[in-house]
Amino acid sequence: MPAPAPLSLVADFGATNTRVALAEGGAVQARSVRRYRNAAHAGLAELLRAYLDDTGAQPGAACIALAGPVREGAGHLTNLDWEIDLQGLGRCTGAARVGILNDLQAHGYALDALPEDALRTIFEGRHARAGAARLVIGIGTGFNSAAVYAGPGGRCVPASETGHVSLPCFTATDLEMAHHLTGGTRHATVEDALSGRGLEHLHGWLTTHAGTPHAATAPEIMAGVAAGTPAAQETLRLFLRLLGTVAGDLALATLPYGGIYLAGAVGRAVAPHLAGYGFAEAFADKGRFAGFMDAFPVRVIEDDAAALTGCAAYLAETG
Repeated sequence: MPAPAPLSLVADFGATNTRVALAEGGAVQARSVRRYRNAAHAGLAELLRAYLDDTGAQPGAACIALAGPVREGAGHLTNLDWEIDLQGLGRCTGAARVGILNDLQAHGYALDALPEDALRTIFEGRHARAGAARLVIGIGTGFNSAAVYAGPGGRCVPASETGHVSLPCFTATDLEMAHHLTGGTRHATVEDALSGRGLEHLHGWLTTHAGTPHAATAPEIMAGVAAGTPAAQETLRLFLRLLGTVAGDLALATLPYGGIYLAGAVGRAVAPHLAGYGFAEAFADKGRFAGFMDAFPVRVIEDDAAALTGCAAYLAETG
């Protein structure tokens, strides 16, 4: 009987919460998953040590995903002043082999390891050959994306920071909206509109523009959509129009014939409305390439812990 694979530590650091778990080979042990409030900890290393103290685990490898840029083995959370590098990750976990990924990279590595019931198809697209490029778009506290390419040496999932590219604006009204999103202090980015706080800011813009200013949280807006509240529905229509435009741009940049995958809490929340609120029309609005845009399937990653699976898959692939 073969010896069990050594345990690995995997973690997904978000802006507010962090999940940490143990994995055996490429499989996350569901019972080992623990969730921590970042505000209760001093930093990434301290939080990971807390998990190891709680569980008594001694991992042979460790891989973390974080919502922020990763460069040359060092990562920094965009919406929280925490950072770590490979050497620090090795020291705090005692692991001999370590990796740091952007959170969307981790989702990209997870795609082949997720069960079928964790993926829901919104638009079928066209049939693509095995190994076709794919694209993950994450919408939550922030926005980002990662392309997934297959090659003879395995998968390649390059990092990006697409949430911080300029928000597309085509009309004078769009420019007024962008000015509102940033208070006029800088140019508006994709993340300023396409995120949880972006949904709230769009609602504030629309109600202010209509002469009835009203603040609402993202959950309240989505509840208003379900209840048929006009302001909430108009907010979602604007959000999905912008998402369709940005997703279409990203699709043309990466040609993900294997599918576009929406991830993140906001991505999952808006996914049921993609077909009826203008997403498809904005996605396809690419001039001469309009007829080309139905090539890309669109799916939703339903598993909220997919980044943990991706970290485990990354360690299994690179081991």
